Amino acid sequence: MGHAEQSAGLAERIAAHFADSAKLKLAAAQPLAAPIARAVELMCGSLRAGGKILACGNGGSAADAQHFAAELVNRFERERPPLAALALTTDTSNITSIANDYGYEQVFEKQLRALGRKGDVLLAISTSGNSPSVLAAMRAARELGVHSVALTGRGGGKMAGLLGPGDVHVCVPHDRTMRIQEVHLLALHCLCDGIDFQLFGANP
Repeated sequence: MGHAEQSAGLAERIAAHFADSAKLKLAAAQPLAAPIARAVELMCGSLRAGGKILACGNGGSAADAQHFAAELVNRFERERPPLAALALTTDTSNITSIANDYGYEQVFEKQLRALGRKGDVLLAISTSGNSPSVLAAMRAARELGVHSVALTGRGGGKMAGLLGPGDVHVCVPHDRTMRIQEVHLLALHCLCDGIDFQLFGANP
């Protein structure tokens, strides 16, 4: 295969990714709009009552947790007061000491037990729904009276079975990790926009 043919094939491959991502986002809009709206209401209820949102995930989902927390603490698309959110993925001393002394599975759970209070909300992110560290955090959340918003794919995995009354499941209807992550980012932006809209009204 010559260079020109290889370049053309690469461009076609990239275009196919765009098309596949767009197709999934449009297909996911109807099944995900209602659970995302419920998640917005749950988070707004916590914030209004003086609670906070604690986010966790691994790898790309850790980046999403940090992204979401930053949008709330700093700002999303409008000027407004900072909102209480914390990513449990950012404190390397806590994470490495917990992983070293007790095991990686507890890195989010122990932080949640230290910082979480009844009425807070845990944003638990896992494309597979089977991340042991995120599952442990969800179990601790239930004990503490912290509601969970699970952001998953692939049917929700084991996380789906841990959801209780008042919890919310936003499950992307797809099996491929990168496609799930792309919709997760859109869902997180919808959460940020919805929270701003519910707490502060339409953006002037």
